[in-house]
Amino acid sequence: MIKVAVTGACGKMGGLIIENVQKSAELKLVCAIDVTNIGKDIGEVMKTGKLGVPVSDANDIENVLKISKPDVLIDFTIAQAAVKNVTACARNKVNLVVGTTGFTKDMRSLMDKEISENSISAVISPNFSIGVNVFWGLLAEAAKRLGDDYDIEIIEAHHNQKKDAPSGTAVKAAKVISDTLGGKELVYGRYGLAPRHKEIGIHAVRGGDIVGDHTVLFAGDGERIEIKHQAHSRQAFAKGAVRAAVWICAAKPGIYEMADVLEIK
Repeated sequence: MIKVAVTGACGKMGGLIIENVQKSAELKLVCAIDVTNIGKDIGEVMKTGKLGVPVSDANDIENVLKISKPDVLIDFTIAQAAVKNVTACARNKVNLVVGTTGFTKDMRSLMDKEISENSISAVISPNFSIGVNVFWGLLAEAAKRLGDDYDIEIIEAHHNQKKDAPSGTAVKAAKVISDTLGGKELVYGRYGLAPRHKEIGIHAVRGGDIVGDHTVLFAGDGERIEIKHQAHSRQAFAKGAVRAAVWICAAKPGIYEMADVLEIK
């Protein structure tokens, strides 16, 4: 049985991950970590019935990990918190599944360094849904076949509580296309005089309870192609994260992507 810790446990995503962990025959929840509801049973917080796992204080994560001894920690929080969580896990030899986005280059470099120096295994991905990982592959193929003859625009939409913009999924989509085409300038929105050149445009929409929509537009003379992924619920991400948690505990030390878990690279 793989012992699992979940950060951001009292949030919507954390709660859904815990539900999926509870349904898995291979996983056991041993630790729920958050900055709210400290000491309360996480099942009662989620209103699903007592689980016998109290909410632990995220500010004391080093001690929490030493006591609960999880095999893997799943983190869907915010960038600043995730860096601290990753560092604590690396130093306590706890494997990682990280779905948090919005990291700066310095943040990501620090995380990679801690993971590497402490020889743990981690899956770090801006999106854990199976569909999105196939979506990225379709974008690479489309870019390869269409080349520089088509203008490329990326439009993403999320709920009004999402803090980072553009989404990690949109940034990864732009990188996939740019790498395929040998490097492209990225333009984030437009205002005033902004003539279109051969850049990739990225646009973020925030509103209501949109779970996650991503559309890539390839527009040419007389025609256009749109490749789109829509997440209907957070379950797509939670299911993938739990699958990654099982996979990473059998992987060699290193940093992986969801495509490695799905074997679609």
